[in-house]
Amino acid sequence: MVVDAANVMGSRPDGWWRDRPAAAARLHADLVRLAGREVTVPVRGDTVPVGEFILVLEGAARAAMAHISPDGSANGSPVAAEAPEGVPVRVVLAMGSGDEAIVAAVRELSGECVVVTADRELRRRCETFGASVLGPGWMLSQFEE
Repeated sequence: MVVDAANVMGSRPDGWWRDRPAAAARLHADLVRLAGREVTVPVRGDTVPVGEFILVLEGAARAAMAHISPDGSANGSPVAAEAPEGVPVRVVLAMGSGDEAIVAAVRELSGECVVVTADRELRRRCETFGASVLGPGWMLSQFEE
């Protein structure tokens, strides 16, 4: 599952704009907790285990890596962009457009994935490569369960 961090963070009215790296670290921790759970993915109509997440960070949110520890929790230790073994959240630090990094991830996965974003143009581009797309509201509801 490929997650547009900017879109998901932007859909939470929790003050994320005051500290984008901390908001991205919280999102990462939420994804670590969600990974491996059985969730209903509406585009497939099935309950499926969520495997690896690919969290795409862009701009100021890229600094979140300084807040994520090797076990996936939020702290002050820097870690590499690749998720450590056992933590099924891979972080992609977009050097330019986050949208381009998301499309590249979809292409790498041969389109067999779900993308979480509300961006209409990005949605269209990902669907062109065979990905299914869900909105941030769906993901936030999974964190609440």
